[in-house]
Amino acid sequence: MFTKILIANRGEIAVRVARTARRMGIQTVAVFSDADRNAMHVAACDEAHYLGGAAPKDSYLRGDKVLEIAKRTGAQAVHPGYGFLSENVGFAQQCADAGIVFIGPPPAAIEAMGLKAESKRLMERASVPLVPGYHGADQNETLLAAEAKRIGFPVLIKASAGGGGKGMKVAENEGEFASALASAKREAKNSFGDDNVLIERYLQRPRHIEIQVFADELGHCVYLFERDCSLQRRHQKVMEEAPAPGITDARRRQMGEAAVAAAKAVSYVGAGTVEFIAEHDFATSGRFYFMEMNTRLQVEHPVTEMITGLDLVEWQLRVASGERLPKLQDELHINGHAFEARVYAENPRNQFLPATGLINLLRTPATSDVIRIDTGVREGDEISPNYDPMIAKLIVHGENREQALQRLALALDEYAVVGFTNNVEFLQRVARHPAFAAGDIDTGFIGRYAADLLPALPAPTDAALAACALVEWSAARDATQAATRRAGEPASPWALADAFWPNQPDNSIDFEYAQGESRYEVGIVNSGNGFMLSLPNSKPCAVARIDSERITLTLGEAQFTARVLCSGMHRVVLLAGARYEFEAVDRYAPPEADEGHGGHLTAPMPGSVVSVLVAVGDAVKKGQPLIIMEAMKMEHTIVAPLDGVVEAIYFAAKEQVKEGAELVALAAAADAVV
Repeated sequence: MFTKILIANRGEIAVRVARTARRMGIQTVAVFSDADRNAMHVAACDEAHYLGGAAPKDSYLRGDKVLEIAKRTGAQAVHPGYGFLSENVGFAQQCADAGIVFIGPPPAAIEAMGLKAESKRLMERASVPLVPGYHGADQNETLLAAEAKRIGFPVLIKASAGGGGKGMKVAENEGEFASALASAKREAKNSFGDDNVLIERYLQRPRHIEIQVFADELGHCVYLFERDCSLQRRHQKVMEEAPAPGITDARRRQMGEAAVAAAKAVSYVGAGTVEFIAEHDFATSGRFYFMEMNTRLQVEHPVTEMITGLDLVEWQLRVASGERLPKLQDELHINGHAFEARVYAENPRNQFLPATGLINLLRTPATSDVIRIDTGVREGDEISPNYDPMIAKLIVHGENREQALQRLALALDEYAVVGFTNNVEFLQRVARHPAFAAGDIDTGFIGRYAADLLPALPAPTDAALAACALVEWSAARDATQAATRRAGEPASPWALADAFWPNQPDNSIDFEYAQGESRYEVGIVNSGNGFMLSLPNSKPCAVARIDSERITLTLGEAQFTARVLCSGMHRVVLLAGARYEFEAVDRYAPPEADEGHGGHLTAPMPGSVVSVLVAVGDAVKKGQPLIIMEAMKMEHTIVAPLDGVVEAIYFAAKEQVKEGAELVALAAAADAVV
């Protein structure tokens, strides 16, 4: 067994690998970029070494630098995690040439499965079922268009060298094909340095099912059952579960054996995932098709660990050191059900675009044998535009799917990230959606139930407003009393902090909150035995027990327990499974000027300009693409909100832009002067 390994990654996967290595008595070496000098994964390892600049190409993609550090520190092996160098055949070969073990499959297996088109041809020879499509090397655009027409629309265009939903576009009809192809090729080139694509039939209501496989150097290969990864946005997973809802033992065995055949076809060693796209009724009778093989550990591996009781990173380390698989197929069993919810810095109400910023406040549920949190960030850390926007993974286990889902919902109720938009509220709605609870899921689930999952931000209830105001009052009282004690004047009347104001005989204090254009006022009178509150919809008595952020209060006949989080003027209230967000209003602040942006289009996220599709003076139609942006390797198209004329363009291709930066100025068609 190794005595020291280098972890060539960052964030939660680096922390997770370090945790297992430490348990096994293996020393760990971390690497970090300029953006990660004080990152959680740096502290999690025994030593850490500088790689380079914040951009991945200057740091985590520098295979030469990683190997130089591995040699210098005496690391016997490199664990690549996922992403970055994990499926880089050149880096795997460089490790082998340097006499350092690459904790992953042999270079030949990575190469065989890395190019989707070539892997499809290999699977066809291995009798693994394939989706009808075109996987050829000829990338002539006329030929690709003809192949798409032959396959039949809608079609899915996919980067041949990629994964993670990048370089993947759907063309619903022949008219959309050219623009979808161009976009897929751009994303593929930016993400993988290779713009080759393949084309496949786009299944209606498909399910995304993957099989975890493991193989050793002695010829043993097993499958560790399936994961259902159908819940996706932007072709990227957001929640996974194991086992797949409704699957029969016979279908599980059939898919597992197909996955093992795929792994054996390329002489696979280590952890891998064979991904299938399946018809909605695949679990009992429908067909399933090979999609791709990820030659690494997957983000969602914890759900497999939860239902098998195994540590897959330990398996990776043992296999990479030449040991036999710890268990063979007849020794593997499923225990219960598990879910993984990915907590992202993103805006679900704005096409799930990624967000950046400081984690001002972070509150999570308590972990246990049935609740696990894998993360690489802490309160005060920054979510950088250079890396994936995932904050953490919340994993829960139950004796069955129903119990596991209930635990997931309750755990999400306790999860809060304050500082930027995130998807926790969205995940709460998914966990409590009746169709999801029934297991009626497919890759179109989010789009089909968007009205339920992405409603307008809920207006704060009287209970939420009361909880917020009381916690703020309590915090102000505590701060005043602490300041008085420090001043050494405990007898001062100001130490009472009882809301007494001259000429205000009822000892009341008022708070004002805002959500959009709506305003909410809360008045509090401290009566000595409790509080009298003036609320927007009622004036009940409230008796409260306040413990820092938590408060228990009685409004009328109902009792509530809430958690109130304050960051600057932003307020988040967690109450009875619901989440309310609004702003505190400073009544003494000067009014903000109304800038009236109208036809001024701003960047919805920080990123770079890929291309500018119009010029000053061009007449444009509503919905016409104007600028293509890229952030976190995903494209976003800025379109005209109205018919008009381009008055100004403020950025050129390849320039970096900040969120909110003005990109294009449009004059409405009726007002334009050409």
